[in-house]
Amino acid sequence: MPTITTDDGIQIFYKDWGPVEGRAVLLSHGWPLNSDAWESQALFLAEHGCRVIAHDRRGHGRSSQSWNGNDMDTYADDLATLLDTLDLTGVTLVGHSTGGGEVVRYIARHGSSRVAKLVLVSAVPPFMTRTDDNPEGLPIEVFDAIRAGERACRAQLYRDLADGPFFGHNRRGDIPQGMRDAFWSQGLASGHRGAYECIAAFSATDFRGDLAEITVPALVIHGDDDQIVPIEVGGLRSAKLLDGAELTVYEGAGHALPDTEKQRLSQDLLDFIQS
Repeated sequence: MPTITTDDGIQIFYKDWGPVEGRAVLLSHGWPLNSDAWESQALFLAEHGCRVIAHDRRGHGRSSQSWNGNDMDTYADDLATLLDTLDLTGVTLVGHSTGGGEVVRYIARHGSSRVAKLVLVSAVPPFMTRTDDNPEGLPIEVFDAIRAGERACRAQLYRDLADGPFFGHNRRGDIPQGMRDAFWSQGLASGHRGAYECIAAFSATDFRGDLAEITVPALVIHGDDDQIVPIEVGGLRSAKLLDGAELTVYEGAGHALPDTEKQRLSQDLLDFIQS
């Protein structure tokens, strides 16, 4: 399996699809998933001439189940190691959910010299947890309940998420069992500690300052029935903080856009990459 090694010895698995001379696209996945979550978009973009890189975040999938470094700064540094090792330039960074935080933090820590464009899909920025200076966030009890589920029986937690809010409570009857099973199996491929600590990484990291400094062209895509990262918490605010960002709202869509809106999302990504 292709991997790169970080400074602290962690093996990061990645996929590299499509022509090496194609426009480079980096796909960053959500919690508790891995790069398989992007398969539909990766195949579509590679078939249309893009070079598509998709990695498993540390603690997830086929990457090392790290004890330390399960935080946004380290995720961003791992991403920098991947981009530097492959010597990618002119990259469009695409992040879904937690992956949106990873790519935003990457630009904040490492700059945009390798980056051409940014896409946030159902992404966690700007800041998910409610605080005195972030009243639009969600109560800490929401994330405490996820942590409790992760500790008590994460197999059941992932089943409950797949049967409920991840794809949307209102759409359960429309979601194939296989799609829900794929979420469950990818979740269980993550490391227990990495998945647990990632809950704080995606919920308690403040990206507001990061977004305000980003100058590359940006596209924000969010469903208006997202029950994991409500559009009022995520997409609408991120679009305001990103200078000149384009906002695309998928009406009636939930959180799992790479699965439930795969054809539309794939085409929207290609159009933005080629624009």
